[in-house]
Amino acid sequence: MTVPPRNNAHKKMHRAVRLREKRREQWEREGERPLWKNLSMIGALGWLIVTPTLIGVLLGRWLDKTFDTGILFSGALIFLGAAFGAYLVWQRIARE
Repeated sequence: MTVPPRNNAHKKMHRAVRLREKRREQWEREGERPLWKNLSMIGALGWLIVTPTLIGVLLGRWLDKTFDTGILFSGALIFLGAAFGAYLVWQRIARE
């Protein structure tokens, strides 16, 4: 006779229900977030992606010109800047 594996789905569901109840209570207490606050967050999140990407462009162009490497550094630093910006957005959203 084998023992069935322990299933944590019940605990996860219970935790999710408690979290939803907590958020609902907070929403009832504080109400809807104002439109201007939502729009300002969208703008801030956009700048969190654009700024590191532009820094990557400028630094990459300078390195490519200095070492005469074509677009090697530009491409790599644009990608890294965009990835870092996405990470910053993810962190900001998790904090809110």
